[in-house]
Amino acid sequence: MIKVCKFGGSSLANAKQYRKIKKIVKEEEERKIIVVSACGKESRDDHKVTDLLYLCLAHKQYGMSYDDILKEIEDKHQRIIKELKLDYDIKKDIVRIRQLLDKKANSDEIIAYGEYLSARLMALYLKADFVDARDVICFNYDGSLNIEKTREKFLPYLKSRNKIVVPGFYGSLPNGVIKTMSRGGSDITGSVLANVVEADVYENWTDVSGIYVCDPRIIRDPKQIETITYAELREMSYMGASVLHDESIYPVKEKGIPINIRNTNKPEDRGTMIVAACEDKKNIGPITGITGKKDFVVISIAKINSSSEVGFLKKILEVFENYDVSVVLVTTGIDSFSIIVDKEDVRNNMYEIANEIKVSLKCEDVSLYDNLSLVCVVGRGMRAKKGISGRIFSLLGENGINIRTISQGADEISIIVGVDDENYAKTISCIYERFVK
Repeated sequence: MIKVCKFGGSSLANAKQYRKIKKIVKEEEERKIIVVSACGKESRDDHKVTDLLYLCLAHKQYGMSYDDILKEIEDKHQRIIKELKLDYDIKKDIVRIRQLLDKKANSDEIIAYGEYLSARLMALYLKADFVDARDVICFNYDGSLNIEKTREKFLPYLKSRNKIVVPGFYGSLPNGVIKTMSRGGSDITGSVLANVVEADVYENWTDVSGIYVCDPRIIRDPKQIETITYAELREMSYMGASVLHDESIYPVKEKGIPINIRNTNKPEDRGTMIVAACEDKKNIGPITGITGKKDFVVISIAKINSSSEVGFLKKILEVFENYDVSVVLVTTGIDSFSIIVDKEDVRNNMYEIANEIKVSLKCEDVSLYDNLSLVCVVGRGMRAKKGISGRIFSLLGENGINIRTISQGADEISIIVGVDDENYAKTISCIYERFVK
């Protein structure tokens, strides 16, 4: 049995957290592969190492000194080295980062140093094998991950009897140049390695004891989800739940490997299990989770007989494509369409897009509404419970909340309602109180 364990930045913020990780890893021999993020914030006033490295790049770009920032990075790691009594010369790495900054090297190589340093120190502390991600995590030139090449590179390391520590967040292109992932990419590293070694479980250790039914900032002490399917999690993460990086789900889903979200600070908690399918239907309510986002824009389009015009919707979407704007949701009537996009994506050109649609597609009416929130109700149990959507709509009406858009897929795993931004938290609270609590 093999478990891949990924530890997030908050789990590596100081020596105390390193000790917690060591205890967790030593508890089970199956915890063979350890993936680590860069050192996180130790307190509210502290800084993540990755953020400090980005700040160094910004200072370099504008001709400002970054000496103090490098000193902060050095001191942060030096405290860990001293407290854990590790034999490691951090100054050599700081000199190397400075050299890379001075010669304007590949920025990804500089940013990757956060994870590299965490992994070097963790490997020393655990007396484990350090395996540099640049040697095993393989990208294609188009930026996509090459899992087969990664498998070929990484599997030989499994022959070691020691535990293996790998820095997350980066890998290399075929020519050896380092490439980083998007923020939170260490989740992806862990997921890919779990796929490669066909792990029995992928444990993702963070600072929460699993996934909650809804945002704790809206509902105080919300219920924790014990088990959730990949499909449900995908719906929740797309609409705002940020427990895992979106792209970390596919590699484990492909092999049917469960993900266990655990809390480094409360290792006794079982956390949340993310699985391909949940056979146990006992006591499953209709709703698994409630999530959402604020600040969307709705562009509503009406044209007589447009439903009979072949390719009309395609032409609308091509306008957004031409402006490099991703469409979040499309709702339709007989001769009307509502295109929902992130406000940030159209902040500088929403009126140009609306005008182009109106003129080029000869639409009678094109209107904008830019204060929309989307609330997504997710649950595999909704299929078995009749009238859930109707009950949700009635509930919101009873509470004076106007629904501007509605969307439900044929798989009945989620219902998305659009409401005014000012009613975002109220909508989530109403649904939680009625259907969950």
